[in-house]
Amino acid sequence: MLALAQALVRSRVLLVDEMSLGLAPLVVRHLLEVLRDIAATTGTAMLIVEQHVDAVLDIADRGCLLRRGEVTIEGAAADLASRRDELAAGYLDR
Repeated sequence: MLALAQALVRSRVLLVDEMSLGLAPLVVRHLLEVLRDIAATTGTAMLIVEQHVDAVLDIADRGCLLRRGEVTIEGAAADLASRRDELAAGYLDR
């Protein structure tokens, strides 16, 4: 958490990679809300890499699905949220 705070103080763009790993869902939800508030108030752009798509789409502006290094689905988070089956098929398909 200290590393996240330090990065926020110094950065205009922040990459958050698998923040939910090992954390309780309630803690993850709170942290995502805090990140959204920080982005909205400071103008810091955030790229969040996350396997729990549902949680992130609720706070994101845009989203994309990478498969083998290529963008296969992208768009507004609200639009992607309505395509959850397609997203699941995209990242579960090997």
